[in-house]
Amino acid sequence: MKKLIAGAALVAASSMAMADHGPAGCGLGTAVVFPDANEWHEHVLAATTNGTSGNQTFGMTSGTLNCQDANGPMAQTQAFMEDNMDQLALDAAKGQGETLAALAEVMGVEAADSAAFNRTVQSNFDNLFHADATSGTAYEALTAALADSEQLKKYVG
Repeated sequence: MKKLIAGAALVAASSMAMADHGPAGCGLGTAVVFPDANEWHEHVLAATTNGTSGNQTFGMTSGTLNCQDANGPMAQTQAFMEDNMDQLALDAAKGQGETLAALAEVMGVEAADSAAFNRTVQSNFDNLFHADATSGTAYEALTAALADSEQLKKYVG
């Protein structure tokens, strides 16, 4: 019994260290089995499910199971937009520029798709960089615009 409790505590501790998703971390146990965990034993069981089924790794690499913030390039995209919002808006208005090219690189946009990427960002300028825009709203508008494009939707998962 002590081994089980120690194992559950270790899994819970490792989950907490990986991301801020509550005490159980992200994964199947948190997203599906115990989505509204309030009691300590529910958190332990959710963490155990997350840790023992190997779904946390899948969730982190695929950006599913409430592990979206660990979603590789897209997480970096939002951070890039946060750090370069003003210059990115200038480049987006022109449909070209270093910051727009850097954003495409961060997102892993292939050279064959870069012109379409630039056109999409430019044509959605008003949605991305309106007066009340934040990096979060711009990121959401960018992912929506790319998801609407048959050529570019592969970059948003």
